Amino acid sequence: MSTPTSNPGTIADPGPLGLGAFAMTTFVLSVFNADLITDKKLVAVVLPLALFYGGLAQLLAGMWEFRKGNTFGATAFSSFGAFWLAYAAYAKFVAGTLPASTAHQATGLFLLAWAIFTVYMTVAATRTTGAVLAVFVTLSATFIVLCVGDFAQSPDTTKAGGWLGLVTAACAWYASFAGVTNSTYQRAVVPVFPNVGEHLMPHRTHRGGPFAGAHT
Repeated sequence: MSTPTSNPGTIADPGPLGLGAFAMTTFVLSVFNADLITDKKLVAVVLPLALFYGGLAQLLAGMWEFRKGNTFGATAFSSFGAFWLAYAAYAKFVAGTLPASTAHQATGLFLLAWAIFTVYMTVAATRTTGAVLAVFVTLSATFIVLCVGDFAQSPDTTKAGGWLGLVTAACAWYASFAGVTNSTYQRAVVPVFPNVGEHLMPHRTHRGGPFAGAHT
């Protein structure tokens, strides 16, 4: 199989990798949050993904975004890579040691902190593409609803957060698909809806990737 070659001295766009890693791990965890699989003992299947794909691979994507000079992509991927690593450590080593009567408060606080981060990143995402903005809007809603579900100890609210997480995963997979396909075909085959960033930043040139317009 032949693929387009890059110019010497450049690196490939790490965006599709980071988005794909985030999407898959979010999808698997959200299946359990949405109660599509009710045996909660099986949720341990998330941990390897959180460590190696959502965590490590996404963190590496963030480092490569730094190399490309993309502040938004570097901050997003590095942070959410660290989120999945932190989630894996919390679920494996911490959650089981907390008092049963108040453990939900710790989880709620964890989610609240990430909700705050995601909301302000959503503001920055308005300068990227519609595909990426959709990821951050739905992810913000997911974190907020899951946070409320934990603090209120409301299984129905957590279930709603799980469904929002599935929507978030679908948006992230779409953005990843668009990025890798457009890069491979070397033309805009799958739309990323750049008009959001272009209307706000009329002097920037759209480059076709999911994080186009995010460079500083």
